Amino acid sequence: MTPTGTPPLPTSPASDRNKVPILAELLQRLPATGQALEVAAGTGQHAAHFAAALPGWQWQPTEPEAPMHAVIAARCAGLPNVASPVALDVRDADWRVPAASLNLVYVANMVHISPWEATQGLMRGAGQALRPGGRLVVYGPFVVEGEALAPGNAAFDADLRRRNAAWGLRTLGTVATCADAAGLTLAERIAMPANNLLLVFDRR
Repeated sequence: MTPTGTPPLPTSPASDRNKVPILAELLQRLPATGQALEVAAGTGQHAAHFAAALPGWQWQPTEPEAPMHAVIAARCAGLPNVASPVALDVRDADWRVPAASLNLVYVANMVHISPWEATQGLMRGAGQALRPGGRLVVYGPFVVEGEALAPGNAAFDADLRRRNAAWGLRTLGTVATCADAAGLTLAERIAMPANNLLLVFDRR
């Protein structure tokens, strides 16, 4: 229990570990103001951390699991630039977002823990929602053609596929090709701690 007697909010240890290095990269690449949509916001730890550091940005967290909406709202309480969380399944044809209205679509650790159709939906939806010059930023582990897969990532991939045959680390080239079909160009591939990558796609 917290000092006020309320139960602590659910947390993701991975989000606690990676929020600082991810924010450092975002701060180097984002302007002072903008409109952002976060896909699969989960516990809201990234939304709260990023929005606090980017006060000129309006942040819209989305999460398909309705029970997590209260968690996200509680964690982001007091941040005037964070909107109430909404449900979003990236596979939906209509994200209920005005076309070309966003400067940033952000997602962490979803591509490998979801069916391939979710990545296709992510690219399609981001391509429609981003303004020209807007960016899709994707964080997570990937298989890179021609490069050895770190043993930890190989074990993680095998475990994911055991848990669900539709999950698993995606090949970077395949993801980039999917993005290209949606009008998004892979502009940067940034090495991150623990053998993860931060991928930056620009909307053409």
